[in-house]
Amino acid sequence: MRVAVTGSNGQLGSDVIKMLKLAGHEVIGYDLVPGLESIELDITDQAKVIHAIASAKPDAIVHCAAWTDVDKAELTENSYNVRMLNDAGTRYICEAAKLVDAKLVYISTDYVFNGRGTKAWKPESEPDPLNYYGKTKLFGEQNVSRILDKFFIVRTSWVFGINGKNFVKTMIDAGKSHTSVRVVYDQIGTPTYTVDLAKLIVEMIETDKYGYYHATNGGGFTSWYDFCREIYKQYGLNTTITPVSTIEYGFSLAKRPYNSRLDKSKLTECGFSMMPDWKDALSRYLKEARSVWGSK
Repeated sequence: MRVAVTGSNGQLGSDVIKMLKLAGHEVIGYDLVPGLESIELDITDQAKVIHAIASAKPDAIVHCAAWTDVDKAELTENSYNVRMLNDAGTRYICEAAKLVDAKLVYISTDYVFNGRGTKAWKPESEPDPLNYYGKTKLFGEQNVSRILDKFFIVRTSWVFGINGKNFVKTMIDAGKSHTSVRVVYDQIGTPTYTVDLAKLIVEMIETDKYGYYHATNGGGFTSWYDFCREIYKQYGLNTTITPVSTIEYGFSLAKRPYNSRLDKSKLTECGFSMMPDWKDALSRYLKEARSVWGSK
């Protein structure tokens, strides 16, 4: 299969490319900045997107490119660019996919939900985003379902991988430079390792079991506070962690959902593999990270 990957230099896109190659697929990576695995492509340029995809003629597209800085998305000066990337850019990718009859995987987020209650959100739950990032990702979802028939919309949460910024890196850096850190205890979800998610995405595109899915690592739900405790335990940091409420923490420009629980049962129902326990995923990530970062 010939597969195009947008955002190929990013945290998830880079691992999707690795997993696709391991599975024996031909891969074309696209990113705003060209690299070893990527051809330059600005997904907000409709003509360039159509030309690139029409020329490549992929059988499938994994659309990872997006604006992901949740707080900066709230700033008025960024709103146009956020909307162009997550909404218009996705529409252009969908139009190109339709042109060449390619199936598409769209990576979405728990932020399309309002975070109320304690029940896990199902793929068919009604979206109601709290912040601008979530709204634009929902616009992207709507483009996908409106334009295409052959699509997978995969909502995930709390993503960490080798490339890019993530909570694990941030907390390890903070733990090394501070004697104590404050972490919220009242936002609940499940961490997701990009390597495991990429494997699932490859498994998905080898099928025609289209639709909406929720995908995170296994091992149940946790809080950012308890996630941080596990990070420090596995990494070997003795930094004091103080649990605080979201209101007490108070730094974020964007509203965060308290309830990011995602119901993943549809994966099993459709015959897809469930992802490993998030603690196991963290262990493998830290092993991978140490090989990149070097010593502690």
